[in-house]
Amino acid sequence: MKPNIRCPWPSDDSLMIKYHDKEWGVPHHNDRKLFEFLILEGFQAGLSWRTILHKRENFRKAFDNFDFYKVAKYDKRKVNSLLKDVGIIRNKLKVESAITNAKVFIQVRKEFGTFDKYIWGFVNGKPIQNKFKSLKELPAKTKLSDRISDDLKEKGFKFVGSTIVYAHMQATGMVNDHIVGCYRHKELIKSK
Repeated sequence: MKPNIRCPWPSDDSLMIKYHDKEWGVPHHNDRKLFEFLILEGFQAGLSWRTILHKRENFRKAFDNFDFYKVAKYDKRKVNSLLKDVGIIRNKLKVESAITNAKVFIQVRKEFGTFDKYIWGFVNGKPIQNKFKSLKELPAKTKLSDRISDDLKEKGFKFVGSTIVYAHMQATGMVNDHIVGCYRHKELIKSK
C-alpha cells in the first residue's frame, strides 16, 4: 500500500505529523478551541510553530485549559507565576495580551453569541478551498486576514497582526492550505 503524501512542513517530527494529519486545516467551531489557537498563534509571533506545539500541553496546564473566563480573571500574581513557568514562552507582553484577549473574547461572545459565529462570519461559515501546489505559494497573509486583523484590533485584541490571523485561519480550517498533492487536501474538501 502506497503511503499518504503530505505537506512537507511537518518533516519527520512525530508531533508535527500528528498535528498536520489530525488538526491543521480542520474546521474548528468550538469557542475554547478557537481561543486556544488565538492565544497560541500570538505566542508563536517571532518563533516557530514547532516550538509552540512542543510546549502546547504546558500552555494548556498554565492557562487553565484555555478557559477564557478563568484567563480573563488572571491577576498580577498569576502573571508573575506564568513568567516563571519554564514550560511556556515567558514573554510578559504575550502573557498580558492573553489576558486582554480573554476579556475581549468574552465581549465578542456577548455581542455575537459565540466567537465562532463572529470569526467564521468573515468566510460566510465555509472554508476557503485553496489549490496551492507548493509551500512557496502559501501566503503569509491575505487581504482577508488584513481585514480580520483590523477588526480584531479595533475590538481590543492584541497580537493579532495579519500574519498571526492568517496562521489562525489555517489552523482552524477557515482556509484549506494543504497543498493539492497532500492527501489531507482532498479529505478536507470532501468533509466540508
